[in-house]
Amino acid sequence: MNVEQMKTVLREILTKTDLTPCVVGHRGVGKTAGIIQLCRELDREYVPLRLGQMEVGDLVGIPYREGGVMHWSRPSWWPDDQAAETLIHCDELNRAQQEDTLQAIFQFVEPPAEGQQRALHTHKLGLRHKVVVTINPPDGTYQVATLDRALIDRMVMLYVETDYQCWARYAVQRELDDGVRGFLAGNPAFLARQGSPLDMDVEPTERGWEMVSILRRRCRLPRELEMEVYAGIIGKEAAVSFLRWCADQAGRPVPAAEVLNNWSVVMEAVLRQRDDAQAATMNELLSLLQVAPELTGNQEENLVAYLECLPRDMRFATVKSLLKIPPVALAISQDKYDTVVLDAIRTMSAEA
Repeated sequence: MNVEQMKTVLREILTKTDLTPCVVGHRGVGKTAGIIQLCRELDREYVPLRLGQMEVGDLVGIPYREGGVMHWSRPSWWPDDQAAETLIHCDELNRAQQEDTLQAIFQFVEPPAEGQQRALHTHKLGLRHKVVVTINPPDGTYQVATLDRALIDRMVMLYVETDYQCWARYAVQRELDDGVRGFLAGNPAFLARQGSPLDMDVEPTERGWEMVSILRRRCRLPRELEMEVYAGIIGKEAAVSFLRWCADQAGRPVPAAEVLNNWSVVMEAVLRQRDDAQAATMNELLSLLQVAPELTGNQEENLVAYLECLPRDMRFATVKSLLKIPPVALAISQDKYDTVVLDAIRTMSAEA
């Protein structure tokens, strides 16, 4: 992805999740500049940490005693809970010169458990503050440390590459020299050497699939970037297979049994169905209930929830057919379902 696309994905991740994005790109591609621009657009404070220049004490603070208890002072860069929303940029993560520095920051870049705060040693980061990481790829052309799989597994890897059109828009906005812009317009190959492929050897893990689930539920990623984002979490092979499976499933009607037994799981899929697929689900549901009309309490509630999500005309048609099945009619005609069913019954009575 290019820098503009990176900003789009970062905006979604940083405003809607607690995940930690890690931007991977060659020198000069615009990683830091793009993050600073995004901070301005989001009206967030920007705190850069150049980890290649830091020691453990710079991260966890200086120890001091208070009575018989040891405490650690808050580092100067650490935003307190009352500070304006802040983005902490862990720059050059894999340039940390000392192994203990890398081990110390490991805890900080790990997304917090649900309901918990992100932490670094004894310090707790306010929920309004977020963290982003940037690194150069470990391809042999940079003096960087190789990150272990456990650390990579805790971040969403985003790969940013040179894109002439993206840079040209940036050059116009910054009013760069006309001669430079004119030359590169005719010779875009000279903009930057691409370098080696950006590959962090990401593999699927349980934690990775949970991250994908969070992104799919909370974020609206551009369809053309989904593949790149998921590949940075679970690897390219798993991402390709998963998106191919999703595309295959998208064209299939939601099974009626799933509507009755797993409504919370299939609700979003039902809402996204085209009218023809919706009609197929509806017809299968009617056939199923004609054969097995007895409903459990959960199935009864799931059926009414399904009716509520249908377009008005479809809901009337479905209710009309369900009322012809005595056990089902008795179930959905209860007072507690009036807001969903009664309107359809009244309309049918008026038509009669």
